[in-house]
Amino acid sequence: MAEPEIQSPCNKVCVVDPTSGACIGCGRTLAEIASWLQLSAQERARIMAELPDRQARQSRAERANL
Repeated sequence: MAEPEIQSPCNKVCVVDPTSGACIGCGRTLAEIASWLQLSAQERARIMAELPDRQARQSRAERANL
C-alpha cells in the first residue's frame, strides 16, 4: 500500500523575507520548511491553516513600505 502524499504549500518561490523570516512564496518559516517531512499530519495542517493570515500580514507590510 502506498503512503499518502504529504501535502505542502510550497509553490517553488523560495525567497525568505529578512524581516519576518518567512518564505514569501509559501509563508512558512525556515524551521517549518526544514522539519516539514518530520511533522505530524496534524502539525502540518495547523501550519497550513495559519498561512493565509501570515501571507496577508506580509502583503500589508510590503504595501506599507512602498
